[in-house]
Amino acid sequence: MNLFDLSGKTALVTGSTKGIGEAIVHRFAEHGANVVVSSRKADACEKVAADINKAVGRDAAAAIPANINYKEQLEQLVARTRERFGRIDVLVCNAALNPYYGPQMGIPDEAFDKIMGANIRSNHWLAQLVLPEMVERKDGAIIIVSSIGGLRGSPVLGAYCISKAADMQLARNIAVEYGPHNIRANCIAPGLIKTDFARALWENPETLKRSTQGAPLRRIGEPDEIAGAAVFLASRAGSFTTGQTIVCDGGATI
Repeated sequence: MNLFDLSGKTALVTGSTKGIGEAIVHRFAEHGANVVVSSRKADACEKVAADINKAVGRDAAAAIPANINYKEQLEQLVARTRERFGRIDVLVCNAALNPYYGPQMGIPDEAFDKIMGANIRSNHWLAQLVLPEMVERKDGAIIIVSSIGGLRGSPVLGAYCISKAADMQLARNIAVEYGPHNIRANCIAPGLIKTDFARALWENPETLKRSTQGAPLRRIGEPDEIAGAAVFLASRAGSFTTGQTIVCDGGATI
């Protein structure tokens, strides 16, 4: 048996039209899963889903747009996923935002609330929506894409780091409460990855050098290097791993 085989599984992945999320849906489909591609823009979802279906040679991906800030849209996302594929075996909460860069004491209330709502509350809502069916089947996996920002302080990303630390605790809480139902919950904490989301940190050569010179691998990460951890956590290979935060950062935090 292939420990990384995801055949017969359905994975719902938010923020999956670019960067880490896009890499995850592609690799999940390659390992046999059906995947739901979701972000705010329908055309972007359709393009990624079409690319996946062409690559794997089967109707493996469905495009279902949703804005994670609105509970009713998440309810529709989950309902439409079940209509399309019948079930949700794996939930990957990847969508996040950070509208503010600067000292934490200067962040406007609106920006603070926006970060907490998108990066924590939406993940809580999605977990609430998918957990009942996982309990019924006695099987399921929830993966939250956090950040190494949740493991250390920052002078410019304070609220974002708070939200990412909270995601780690959310995963631990779910793991403790639902472990008796054979449901696992984990976080992945990426370091600096070459995505549009982190473009400001790697596009400038000097900034990139400062960001990577202290890490043992001395380089930026690629989205696929995070997708690999997600495949592990979603598959039988990760079936005894729960409540953990897997750090993928080139060694930056050590």
